[in-house]
Parts: sequence; structure tokens; C-alpha cells
Amino acid sequence: MNSTAQIKILFLAADPTDAARLRLGQELREIRERLQLAKERDKFVLESRESVRPGDISQAIFDVEPQIVHFSGHGTGTGELCFEDLLGNYQPVQPEALAALFELVADRINCVVLNACDSAAQTKAIAEHIPFVIGMNQAIGDQAAIAFVVGFYKALAAGQTIDRAYKFGCVEIRLQGISEHLTPVLYAEQSPVSPASEVQQINSNKSMTSLNLGQKRRILQEIESLQQQYDLLSQKLSRLRSALAIESGTAVKFQLEKQIENAEAEITQLNQRIEQLENSLQ
Repeated sequence: MNSTAQIKILFLAADPTDAARLRLGQELREIRERLQLAKERDKFVLESRESVRPGDISQAIFDVEPQIVHFSGHGTGTGELCFEDLLGNYQPVQPEALAALFELVADRINCVVLNACDSAAQTKAIAEHIPFVIGMNQAIGDQAAIAFVVGFYKALAAGQTIDRAYKFGCVEIRLQGISEHLTPVLYAEQSPVSPASEVQQINSNKSMTSLNLGQKRRILQEIESLQQQYDLLSQKLSRLRSALAIESGTAVKFQLEKQIENAEAEITQLNQRIEQLENSLQ
């Protein structure tokens, strides 16, 4: 991005009334505060749109002409982002549809942040057209989501590049004592980057070199972090199944079933990643 021009950030939020409530207001406040505290605060312009419907996205982009688009809200295990319909209820948008929109505005947008659960599919699709796209490769809790944006925008406001700011966001999650720092993923010029990249590189080069002590230590730390995540998800899944067993309302049962489905998918992903890490130590 141009170092002298103003950087416009468009914050889009959607929190449908028939979905679990999120702390989107706090997330927006944290971003605004981090930008206002920056030495070069006049360099940043933050515009927000709440209760966003699919048709509002392009209008907001036309109005604000942002370099960064930040979406905060819900994602689904099938890769959709959840916006709102005319009644404020859940309305999903497919990855291909949103990617097609960003293809048309690729000449003006440099970065897209999808701070929503299971948004990796959207991230990959949009990254075909936008240089930097950040998303979440599984469900992410409110605390971790907010910690990430604090670290990301704090670094961005301090003059760090987008890829460095992404790493600061992941570190901020760890500094808060939250074991979800592997959840955010960055696609930079269509190439995926994540805190687990070093492990993947180690695996690809394993036939040529052996692990040093530092690499082993970092892998063991990541395994421990993932195991903690697994334990928390298992507890959550147990609570959801108990709640479903006694729930009689159709709408609530539907939401519980979706949450159980997502939790089961996340546990499967965690198992796979833990196995990959353990195999790299052998």
C-alpha cells in the first residue's frame, strides 16, 4: 500500500437474530481504539456498516472505496459466510459469489479480513483476486477473534506490512493465553501462510534433513496447544449434545445440531493436525 496515501478500512458486520450472538461491537471498538492510538492516526480512515445484507456489500465498497475490507460475523462448516436478510435472519453467501464480487473490485482493494468461523474456503476463493486475504480455518471463539484483530491492527497502525501484522495477530492470541493461534490463515498472493508453515516445510524436507532441538520444541508446543483445543472442544461437544437431548424447540434444535456438526468437524481437523505434527517427530 502507498505509504503516504490514506488507508481506508471498511468494517462489515452481520449478526443474524437466529444465530448465536457475537461481540461484534467490541471488535469494532478495539479496531477503532488501536487506530486512534497510532502515531500516524490521520493515515487511517475506518468506516463501518452493521447488520449487513448481501446487497449492501458492493454499495459499501462503492461508497467507502476501501483498501482493506474487514468482515466480522458467522461462517459455516460448508464455507459460507452468514449475512442478514430483510428480517435480520441468517442468509448465507457462497464462496464463489463473494469471490466474483471481489474480482470486480480487485483494482482498489489490497486486503480482505474474514474474522468468521470456518472462513478458509472463502479466503482461498477471494485470494484468487486480492493480494492479501485472512480467514479462519475452523471455528474461533470471540476472545481469540478479538485478540487477533487487536494484534493485527496494532501492528498495521505501527507501520508493519500486512503479512507481519498477521503474525502479530496470531502472537496476540498466544499472549492472551488462548490456544487458537493456529486458526487464522493468510493467503498472500494466493500462497497460504500460517503459524504451522514451519512444520509443513519440515515435513516436505524431512528426507534431506533432521529436526534440530528448537524445531522439536516448537512442534511439541504446538501439539500441546492443539491438545488443549481438542479437550475444550470435546467438553463443548458434550454440553451441546446434552442440551440437544432436552431441547424441544425446533429452531433451537436446528442451531444446536449445526453447532454439533461444526464441533465434530473441528475435532476431526484437530486430530489430523495433531497426527501430522506427531508424525513429523518420528
